[in-house]
Amino acid sequence: MMNSNQVLLKKFEQLTKTELYAILALRLEVFCVEQNCPYQDIDNNDQDALHVYIQDNNTIKAYARILKESGNEYHIGRVVVSKNFRKDGLATLIMKKSIDTIKLENDATIIISAQSYLKDFYKKLGFENTGQYYLEDDIPHEQMQITP
Repeated sequence: MMNSNQVLLKKFEQLTKTELYAILALRLEVFCVEQNCPYQDIDNNDQDALHVYIQDNNTIKAYARILKESGNEYHIGRVVVSKNFRKDGLATLIMKKSIDTIKLENDATIIISAQSYLKDFYKKLGFENTGQYYLEDDIPHEQMQITP
């Protein structure tokens, strides 16, 4: 029996159809419906991403994706936790696994586009604000990063 909070890592081609469907459904549920932001979530970056998630049966409880940017930079994005599991510390598990996975590869700069209300959460994980603030889909964001 799998630990219900085991963090999984898969490349796009390793995801089953059921896993991919559940990941996209969770992202749509939270980013588009719950946050009332109609935007194009499927952006042709998933194929190049490393998908980090916690799954219980066919339910994706939490998710993030890692994208390699130019040079020695990585971006962690689409960080999401299902509404039913938000008090379980899963965002911390997903982010720590994502950060550790990138750091295993090399000493890289890790960049996130954080919703501003979550900046203290990301600071606790070692991210620092870069001073870049912006609205994305009418939600205040700020760029944060961990540098080697």
